[in-house]
Amino acid sequence: MNGQHPETIIKEAIALAETWQNRANRLLTSEEKGIAEQMMRLLTHPMDKVILTKMIDQSFRAHNPARVADQINSLLRKYGVPDFFSSVDKLLVQMFLGLGRYIPSISIPKMIDKMRHDSSRAIIPGEADELNAHLQKRKKQGVRMNINHLGEALLGETETLLRLDTYINDLKNPEIECISIKISTIYSQIEPLAFEHTIQILKDRLTRLYQVARDNVYIRNDKTTAPKLVALDMEEYRDLEITVTAFKRTLEQDVFKDYSAGIALQAYLPDAYSVQQELTAWAKQRVANGGSPIRIRIVKGANMEMEKLESAIRNWPLAPYDNKLSVDANYKRMIDFGMAPENIHAVHLGIASHNLFELAYAYQMARQNRVTDYFSFEMLEGMADHVRRAIHEMAGDMMLYAPVATKAQFINAIAYLIRRLDENTDAENFLRYSFSLKTDSNAWEFLKEQFIDSYHYKERAGKTPNRIQNREHESFPETMGTLHEKEFNNEPDTDWSLAANRRWAQAVRGRWKKSSSDPLEKIPLVVAGKEIFANRPIRESMDRSQLPEEIRVAAYAEAVDEDVNRALATGGNDPDGWRLKSMAQRHDILTQVAMEIRKARGDLIGAAAADTGKIFTEADAEVSEAVDFAEYYPFSAKAFTDLKNVQCCGKGLGLVISPWNFPIAIPCGGIVAALAVGNTVIFKPSSAAVLTAWQLCQCFWNGGVSKNVLQFLPCSGSTSGAKLAEHPDVDFIIMTGGTDTGMTILKQRPGVFLTAETGAKTRPS
Repeated sequence: MNGQHPETIIKEAIALAETWQNRANRLLTSEEKGIAEQMMRLLTHPMDKVILTKMIDQSFRAHNPARVADQINSLLRKYGVPDFFSSVDKLLVQMFLGLGRYIPSISIPKMIDKMRHDSSRAIIPGEADELNAHLQKRKKQGVRMNINHLGEALLGETETLLRLDTYINDLKNPEIECISIKISTIYSQIEPLAFEHTIQILKDRLTRLYQVARDNVYIRNDKTTAPKLVALDMEEYRDLEITVTAFKRTLEQDVFKDYSAGIALQAYLPDAYSVQQELTAWAKQRVANGGSPIRIRIVKGANMEMEKLESAIRNWPLAPYDNKLSVDANYKRMIDFGMAPENIHAVHLGIASHNLFELAYAYQMARQNRVTDYFSFEMLEGMADHVRRAIHEMAGDMMLYAPVATKAQFINAIAYLIRRLDENTDAENFLRYSFSLKTDSNAWEFLKEQFIDSYHYKERAGKTPNRIQNREHESFPETMGTLHEKEFNNEPDTDWSLAANRRWAQAVRGRWKKSSSDPLEKIPLVVAGKEIFANRPIRESMDRSQLPEEIRVAAYAEAVDEDVNRALATGGNDPDGWRLKSMAQRHDILTQVAMEIRKARGDLIGAAAADTGKIFTEADAEVSEAVDFAEYYPFSAKAFTDLKNVQCCGKGLGLVISPWNFPIAIPCGGIVAALAVGNTVIFKPSSAAVLTAWQLCQCFWNGGVSKNVLQFLPCSGSTSGAKLAEHPDVDFIIMTGGTDTGMTILKQRPGVFLTAETGAKTRPS
């Protein structure tokens, strides 16, 4: 703090924030007061937010006006007209409900036009004339603009290349000074596991953009010129390392030594502080070598709901902090570090927030360190505009982050509006209170205390990542799983955004990617507890991940009728007494099987890749699903065996027939379901996935299921396989495959209990 007492900075920031807020209140226009009153009505009627979200999200996705009208009519009839609507809007809604819904070709386009008009304060029309007119207006006001085209998740390379052209045209537009882009808009196939490949493509495309930006200058109001600025927005956590690496590698090229580019960092990620330090050290070296500084835009974070969703689906820790206190503390910590004179000369700052206390804190830090020329405030276009005007007239440099959407992109604008509506009405968000905020109010005191508390929490907020999964050095508690925890939790998928897991995947690939000179793995039958390879037909498995090269990876024995008969006899007799075990005993063994599957994740993935050509990201999810089945089925079966006055027992001998396209999860689910309730199993894998099936069976045998209880019987589907399916000693069949196959089995065995699955499995949750 350069010798100044920390409490002085806090007091000065609070006083400045109060000055700005009072000035902003005096600058409020009648139109803005009307908007503020409308937003207050929304906050006092929470159901209105639900209705509005449903209307926006459900109704306008269709291109058919009749369909849109039907959706709107249905929702309004069900929930009523939102109270926060203005009297004019309510009248228009009543007109729609009365007549407009019957003429959707007229009413719906007018409704969309009105929505575009009403949202144009926050989302700038993307048509050239309207966009340029707005940019010219802001330029006359001395406000800088940062253009962001909405619609971040593009589905194909055709779309991304079109978007790349849009960015290039933007940079050639003399009215545009700065554009923000997300890497997902310039490359549609981002995959953390293919890290270097992804980086190279992004580097090539960023190079095109930086070259255009460097070669086209922006003329400011004072007639000075500067190259256009391209700023990389941060999106999902999985893109953090990719974005930072692509940014650095592109700028490390000699042609960009004198070009300054920008990048955003999200303070709601504990990782952001260390990434800021890393980028700053890199930028200082760059400047020391005669290069230009870079720019970091510090934001709180903008993708929390998606991060929560991904965390829940994948059963990963939440990447951001889970509380606002830590987010705000980290934000100030990043400001402190960034405003240090030895850092800010190499890394200029954009301080992005609508929280007046945060902005005032940054301003006072800049003044104290005499670095006010190296930062600017950044706010959202159309959000609390009176506050923006107050700060601009009193503190100087201001840049507005301006979302842009054409009529054709209106669906993207809708998604943005919903996200902003959700954020701005959150109970802890400064903007929630800004519509009628007074400095002598309880709300002001609440926000001030929030600010003070987070300042004092700066050094206690976590600095290390929340996501630390490491498949290279993984251990599992002995008491994990449903047997010990008495509840079911989905098995976490592999987090490919982490470097350690990518190295692990590379090692798996190295073990399983065979050459033509490597010996074939010999896979025997397992019948009546014995492994049989000799004197049997031998088939070979080809590595489908290396086609068109013909690389063979395994040789497996194929069962004959003799093997089928012995397997049927063994499964029927159950010599090891699996059927006599209690539910608790079977659950205990299957818990060990689940553990073996966890430990074998790499080999199961590698085998599936070599056997079926399945990519790692898809095979990995199958392993997680297999663990889920091994945990969930015995756990759920216990609910039945614990019923009073009910006796549960298995059906006897089951045949599990699995497909090639889901070679891990589907057979595992069938085997575990049968074993959990006391059945013995003959497993007939797909001939195209025998290697994977063999690896899976090892997990069962190593976990304590005997080779009499689970027998492994690769065989021809038309000969020995048909005999198996038709045999009366098979009490039930679990089959995944084509409908025709299932119907054929039922025709041959009309009384058999057949469980058929003709689509992908869904993980239990």
